[in-house]
Order: sequence, then C-alpha cells, then structure tokens
Amino acid sequence: MKKFLDDIKKDIKFKTAGPGKKLTQDTSAKPHAGQQSSSSDKNRHAAPRPTEGAQRAGAAALARIEQHPKPKVHTSQDAIRNQVKRELEAEAAAVAEKEAAAAEGSKVPVKDPACLSVSGVYFTCPLTGATLTKSEREVHIKEAILMRFEEDEVEASIMMIHTFNKDREKVKAAVDIISKYVDNICKNPTEEKYRKIKLSNKVFQEKVRSVEGSREFLLALGFVSLMLPVEGQEEEEEFLVLPDLGDEALDLMKERMDRLQKGEPVRAQLDRQPQAFRPSPNAQRFELPQEFYNLTSEELKKEQQQRSELVEKNAMLRTKAMREKEEQRERRKYNYTLLRIRLPDGNLLQGTFYAWDRLPVLFAFVRESLVEGWQPFELIAPGSQKLQESEEVALAELNLVPAALLIFHWDAAVQEDIAAAGGKSHALLKPELLESIRILS
Repeated sequence: MKKFLDDIKKDIKFKTAGPGKKLTQDTSAKPHAGQQSSSSDKNRHAAPRPTEGAQRAGAAALARIEQHPKPKVHTSQDAIRNQVKRELEAEAAAVAEKEAAAAEGSKVPVKDPACLSVSGVYFTCPLTGATLTKSEREVHIKEAILMRFEEDEVEASIMMIHTFNKDREKVKAAVDIISKYVDNICKNPTEEKYRKIKLSNKVFQEKVRSVEGSREFLLALGFVSLMLPVEGQEEEEEFLVLPDLGDEALDLMKERMDRLQKGEPVRAQLDRQPQAFRPSPNAQRFELPQEFYNLTSEELKKEQQQRSELVEKNAMLRTKAMREKEEQRERRKYNYTLLRIRLPDGNLLQGTFYAWDRLPVLFAFVRESLVEGWQPFELIAPGSQKLQESEEVALAELNLVPAALLIFHWDAAVQEDIAAAGGKSHALLKPELLESIRILS
C-alpha cells in the first residue's frame, strides 16, 4: 500500500512539474506544438495512466497520511542503548541492596558492658602487682624493669635481655658469647686481652650489641667504657674494660652469669578474676567481650557472614577426621575461656583462663577458692564428661572454649566418712569470695 501511495505521489508531482527541458535549451523559448505532442505520445506508451477514480482515491489517502504525525521509529541502536541503560540501573539497584544487606548482617554488635559476663581480660604485673589491660601490659612491664635498675642492675639487665628481645635465638646467641667472655676471664684472670672488648668488633656488633640489655649487663658485671688507642689507627676507639678482680669478684661474676643463662622473660600473669554468684537459672548464659576471641573486628564480621553456610556444611557427609580438623580450627579462634563451676550449694564460681591452660591449672584454681580445698572432688563437663585432675589436657582440646558451665561434686566416699565421724558441712567458698558474691543477671 505504501509503495502504491508513493507511486501516486510521484506521478502527481511529475505532472505538475510541466514539460521537460534540455540543459542546453533556452528557457525563454516556447516549445513547438509538434515537440509537445511527440513528448506526450512517448509518455503514454511508457506507462499506463491511472484512472481518474484511482487518482482521487490516492490523493485522499495521501492527504489523510500527511494530516497525522508519523510515529517515532526507534532504530536498533536506540533499542540497545535503552536496554543497556535499564540493565545497568537494575544492576546498580541490586548491588546497592546486596551491599546494604551484607553491611547490616556483618555488623559486630557493640555489647553493653553492663550485660557482659566479665568486663574484659586483665593481667597482673609480677613486678608491681598492678592490674593491667592487654594493651597496657607491655609498656608497664618495660617501665617496671627500667625502674628496677635503681635497686639491682644485674637483675634488671637480665630481665631486659630476656623480655625486650622477641627473637629467642638471637638472645641465646648473645648469652652464649657473653658467657664465653666471662669464661675466658675466669680461666685467665691475669690476661689483659680477655678483659677488653672492642665494641667495633664484628662478632660483638652482630651478636651482642644488637640485643637490648647486653651492654647494661656487661656494665653491671663491672666493665667500664674507655676510649683507647688502636695500633695502626690515629683515632681512639671505645672498649669495655674489666678492672683486675679478686677471687671473690670472679665467683660473683660466675653466679651472675648463671643467672643470665637461666633467665626468663617477664610476662604479665593472667588475672583470673575469681567471682562468686548466687544460684541462678542464667548460669549457662555467657556474654563475652571481644578480647576472648583470637580475631580482629574484620575477621569477626567475616565469621558472622559465614554462619549461614553452617547448615549446608552440616548436611555434608564428612569423615571423623574432617570433623576433628574443623573442630580444632574452631578452637584456635579463642585466646581465653570463661568457666563457671556450679557448687553443691548452688552457688557459682567463675574464673578466666587461657584457652590452652591444662586441667591441673583449673583444679588448682578451684582448690584455692574453697575453704576445704584439700578434699578430693570431681568436675563434670558438658555432656557428662568427667575431668581428670592428673590429665595434662588443654581446655580447648576438651571443647571448654570460649565458655562452659562445669558441675562440682565432692568425692562421695570421703563425704560419707566425714558424715560418719560427725563432721559438719561448712561454707564451700572462702570468705573473701562470699563477701563479694553477686547476683548473675
């Protein structure tokens, strides 16, 4: 239909245009009658002329088409561009929604300190007795060691060597060389060369000087710093020189050297924060601070995101070895564990432990908290597992991390003997614990 209308339109334009002209023809000259007639005859023979009715119908249809605006036709490129735009917008919206959901799900909730089972993990400085947080302990111990120089230079320098240097192999190498210095002096007390240490010496530079506290220890032994001439050099160099010593001074040097060899790093001791609670149905509810976990905030977020995968994991058929390996990996997530012991009178004893403390440590803590800790007793772990005091098994290996409730039982046979002898039952916990007993919220 469209082609038909286009043909009609062309025909009308052609007819209204008048007779044709040659390019070289003078436009002012009129055509001859014979030429006009000849042209008409050629056109009639070239194509059949539409009837008058067809012309009128075509003109009417053309008028209708021209009166209505033509609809916009989208090219294939427009369609592709619009489709891509819609897909990008949909994808951006989906990503934004996903990120918002992930961010919401991965948030590590900030717990109210008042709701925590324990306010944090604390340590005790063995030198000052101060209670310290995890972030305070290292700086405090270093300051305490440096202050110790006023009282005992030898002891302080030994502490410095073993505590300030983390590389144990490096410490051992330095101690071995210092031991050799002292051994040579003791074997050859009159030989001057053994009582002088050239500080620019390569071995001293690499093995001794790089260890913090080594120079302080040598000075505490009696060495003094002197600038001495060196053969073949114009400038003097620094030496540590030990004056002549008598037999008693040599024996004292040996004793101090023995102390250095047996020295250990000064470490803050875990404060178990013993606490007694009255009987409570919330004995198995634990709210722990982040310090209990061997994870950073980012790792905690990642772990919470992975919890949704546990259902699928549990549905998989896994061997015993696979399960044990996964349990061991889970236990490594914890540095500490909070344990509660339910006593026969219903009261609860609570303490903080390293995750890798062993059972004798736990039993010793319980004994120290009891009035009659000399009596034999049993501890029952979740799952009715009886714990043996003599077993050197870590708490983490017994799945007692990051928290657990244990049940305390006196040895039944011993209790029967005490009852038969007319013995009376006394309060289980020591008075200092009962004085601060609290209600477990």
